[in-house]
Amino acid sequence: MRKKFFIGFMLVLLLPQMVEAQCAMCRAVLESEGNVEVAEGINNGIVYLMAVPYILVAVLFYFVYRKMKN
Repeated sequence: MRKKFFIGFMLVLLLPQMVEAQCAMCRAVLESEGNVEVAEGINNGIVYLMAVPYILVAVLFYFVYRKMKN
């Protein structure tokens, strides 16, 4: 069980590196400026802001599952 949890946790940490999560307006403004580093920074910020609630909900469900199992 711990091995599966660890593997899942590592996938969640690595997933934001692979995901594109900009809205159309943000992407258009950032691409028109031509500064790729700023666009990547904004994109990573959006992904991390999106990932945090999912991680918190997963941790909550894990503790509820563990409590119900006992």
